[in-house]
Amino acid sequence: MVDSCENQAPENLQDYHPSRVLTFVYLPFAIGTIVIFAYHEAKINTRKRNLIGYILFTISIFLLIILDLTTKGHGGIGPYIVLCTIVALFGFADASVRGGMIGDLSLMCPELIQSFVAGLAMAGALTSAFRLITKAAFEKSHDGLRKGANDVSKNQRLNNKELLLETVDYVVNLFLIYVLTLSILPGFLYENTGQHGLGSWYALVLIAMYNWWDLVGRYTPMVKWLKVENRKGLTVAVLTRFLLVPAFYFTAKYGDQGWMILLVSVLGLTNGHLTVCILATAPRGYTGPEKNALGYLLVLFIILYNMGSICRMCFGLVMAYW
Repeated sequence: MVDSCENQAPENLQDYHPSRVLTFVYLPFAIGTIVIFAYHEAKINTRKRNLIGYILFTISIFLLIILDLTTKGHGGIGPYIVLCTIVALFGFADASVRGGMIGDLSLMCPELIQSFVAGLAMAGALTSAFRLITKAAFEKSHDGLRKGANDVSKNQRLNNKELLLETVDYVVNLFLIYVLTLSILPGFLYENTGQHGLGSWYALVLIAMYNWWDLVGRYTPMVKWLKVENRKGLTVAVLTRFLLVPAFYFTAKYGDQGWMILLVSVLGLTNGHLTVCILATAPRGYTGPEKNALGYLLVLFIILYNMGSICRMCFGLVMAYW
């Protein structure tokens, strides 16, 4: 979703740092929505919630097209504020759909979560592929890329607080996965990786590699011996992933583009793989309603970018000034 928001910004709005600002605009609406839905999950019709979310996605996409057509690609604070408003709608829609779908899948069959989150990653990979094709086909065209392109045990179920206490390691691990990912993507990759032989293609290639390997990582848990199900093993893997921070720093300073592409690939692969492992493993052993509620809570901590975004913004700015 972050990549989608960045991709939609007209190029002459780059002075407003959309790779950072749009992410920050998206977060409060996403987190507010998922918190409200998680609190009232027992009273909400999930099917209607999902439909509303997908309808909002469709409307928001058409609003982006209308914005581009009416402004003819020109920048300015007015179009930028409208763009931020549309991104906020994306945040509301994403929280509605992702929380509802993960909750329903946790209730029905947790094994289906892998296919759903893999589909999310495939959307990002396809977006990057289309963006690369568009840039290659229309980069030199006139006006640039803009023109080219209900159980018996229900009353005995654990409440949200009890579920959270029992699965605190899972939710913290999810939080840490996305704190690290968003410390690097997309702001650091767009603004702090220097100039290389690929020129203006460099950031696009890095984002495409991340999305591709994130997609691959969401399928690797289907290989039984690769799937991490041990809770301590997941925690160790998540913490070990933070070694990528100094690796990215030294590569941006002293390495060439090949090493940076390799690191971005590892970032995407581990992001997808560990996310699926946690989402598929956490609901085991709980009753149907508890699985549903746990699905909401897990997505809450995926979209818990309010604290994560603050960490990401501070982390990204520190890395920028290094």
